[in-house]
Amino acid sequence: MRTQRMTLSVSVLALLTLAACGTESGSGSGSGDGGDTVQSDVPVTGVAWSVDSVTVGGKKTEAPEGARMEIDSKGRATADFGCNHIGVDARVKGDRITLGKPVTTQMACDEDIEKFEKAAIDVMGGEHTAKLSGEKLTLTKEGGHTMELSEEKAADLVGTRWTVTTLLSGETATTVPADLPKERAPHLSFADDGTVRGNSGCNSFSGKATVKGSTIVFGSTAGTRKMCPEAEMETERAVLAALSGPTTYTIKGSTLTLTAADGKGIGASAAAPGSGNTSQHG
Repeated sequence: MRTQRMTLSVSVLALLTLAACGTESGSGSGSGDGGDTVQSDVPVTGVAWSVDSVTVGGKKTEAPEGARMEIDSKGRATADFGCNHIGVDARVKGDRITLGKPVTTQMACDEDIEKFEKAAIDVMGGEHTAKLSGEKLTLTKEGGHTMELSEEKAADLVGTRWTVTTLLSGETATTVPADLPKERAPHLSFADDGTVRGNSGCNSFSGKATVKGSTIVFGSTAGTRKMCPEAEMETERAVLAALSGPTTYTIKGSTLTLTAADGKGIGASAAAPGSGNTSQHG
């Protein structure tokens, strides 16, 4: 399988509360029509949303594990429905969320995931009415097509197996080659004793990591010294460069981002429940 590398724009994520429509409960006045409203006490942008399902033409399809979407405060939405990375312009106003024409990478996908992805992309574009209920978000498009989402809880930094998915450099993110051997897929895990270990794309490694607030300071690492094909070595060099010295980290849902002062870093996803959190050395 040919290595596919895609470059996407990465926007800085920030919280922005979705404005409420209509009259607030208990305000004592009202000129609204009394219809459904979107409450402003739950943020819509800057939140990691897990995609639960899409409904097209009355047919509901459950989303594959790991499907997610996020809308940032800069007017951009990004999504991953199980295979490709998707970006689209976004505008939030009251209970209306307008998404432009989705732009997607072109990686080959499993047939079932590809089928869901196509339906989700069709639902994604256009104007939606947003309804919030607790931690659930429903986007309804004209014609009744809907996408149902749930707010993702932040995964724990320590004890989670983090699979590296993207290599960051300033405002761009390059996907890790999808055809790396499974045993050498880059990943890392943090332990309670302040150690970090994993695989950088070719070799296994271990080292020290000191966490303080939103900063992780990586010490020197030790690892095996195997040689691998150039694509794997290139990935390894980028991963190890990101795990050196002080970095800023954020966790949104099941996504970890590590960024150094020079803008370089990595993006990683938490292992799905039941898949095991311990590092595997290759």
